Amino acid sequence: MIVMKFGGTSVESAAAIERVAGIVKSRLKRQPVVVVSAMGKTTNLLLTIAEKAYTGDRDEAARLLEELASYTLQEARPVCDEADWAEVSGFIEAHFQELSAFLDELVGIGEFPPQYVDLISSYGERLSSRIVAAAFRHFGMDGVHVDSREVIVTDRRHTQAAPLYSRTYAKLEERVRPLAEAGRAVVMGGFIASTQDGFTTTLGRGGSDFSASIVGAGIGAEEIQIWTDVDGMLTCDPRILPGGHRVKIISFGEAAELAYFGAKVLHPATVVPAVEKDIPVLILNSRNPENEGTRIVAESVPCANAVKSIACKRNIVVVNVQSLRMLMAHGFLKRIFDVFDRFQTPVDMVSTSEVSVSLTIDNTAHLDEICAELRKIAEVSVDSSQSLICLVGDNIRETPGLAARVFGSLRAINVRMITQGASLLNLSVVVMDADLKAAVEALHAEFFTTLDEKVFEA
Repeated sequence: MIVMKFGGTSVESAAAIERVAGIVKSRLKRQPVVVVSAMGKTTNLLLTIAEKAYTGDRDEAARLLEELASYTLQEARPVCDEADWAEVSGFIEAHFQELSAFLDELVGIGEFPPQYVDLISSYGERLSSRIVAAAFRHFGMDGVHVDSREVIVTDRRHTQAAPLYSRTYAKLEERVRPLAEAGRAVVMGGFIASTQDGFTTTLGRGGSDFSASIVGAGIGAEEIQIWTDVDGMLTCDPRILPGGHRVKIISFGEAAELAYFGAKVLHPATVVPAVEKDIPVLILNSRNPENEGTRIVAESVPCANAVKSIACKRNIVVVNVQSLRMLMAHGFLKRIFDVFDRFQTPVDMVSTSEVSVSLTIDNTAHLDEICAELRKIAEVSVDSSQSLICLVGDNIRETPGLAARVFGSLRAINVRMITQGASLLNLSVVVMDADLKAAVEALHAEFFTTLDEKVFEA
């Protein structure tokens, strides 16, 4: 039994859905359970429509909603049998009527509460999963739809809900596993769930990967496949430096570091249920299904190379906090981090001296308030337009001279911060955004001129 997750680009059109059906059909003997994201950019558009409504532009919201409904019907029609079409089209139209009614409510209250964010953004996966299940029947499989909200149970933290694992696993074992064992092609929507009393929640943006991992753990899958539009994890971000090498196999720990520090092919939370159940995760390409992709496993992966991959985060901000009160004082760092905690702003990287601390953040929504609070206890300055570069690999801590190689390759670039030691798996530096491409090129040339063929595709 396997779980196969397909992202938005993999189900964005009738042609893409047909391609997904072909991939799933070729693996029917492995009893697949399929998890799908919303079609294309549907979720982003739904949130834009809702914003138009609650800010008072109801006419524009209605126009965009009508466009989205037409697109959904247009792409669904070619992949549905005549016998299914009346039910599927009725389902789509009814859901868009519901959406229109919710938009009217938003206009009335003039705000966009978190519970409404979850409810409205959930429609993308609710529609795509029903359409894909019908498409499977159209292409000769016994497709069956299961509403994820009926089997994935979470707490009440809207827009970022946490699964209640024991209840969820029990429901998946009872409801989904028997369908897959009976040879039915089960289709579920990613990202969406519900509270114990039935209120719709979501697992956070990008949460369809997380959904797939939860489902895999709940049904005891032998493998979780994340189907995207790239051939797996690469030695560098192709948006910054094309021509990187595919990583054939990598550990969960390394993959989590890469995901957190900018590798977009995997949601960071994905690995948690998979690690706990020791289920391998594969990153595969729906546009190139014959490629072996990247296999993520629990154990450390021996490699002759010191670094497995380079991840990047653009447009980060460095917050510098300096105060003589820090000298020989205890509790000062706690006061600083309490401020970030109060404004629910995660810190990526920290560098300290006797009287100063530098921290990086990528969420600047509360930057002004954070700085105002920090200035009550210290001098504060902010450096914007920075990029964080993270070198990841099991061998980083144990490789002598690695920092020297990093600084040697970056000798023509001003390095703003560096940290190593907090993690066994990474070494991170901060440079100006303008220097990012040159820095990544230099690091990639330094660490990937020769490749361990067991781990990398040349």
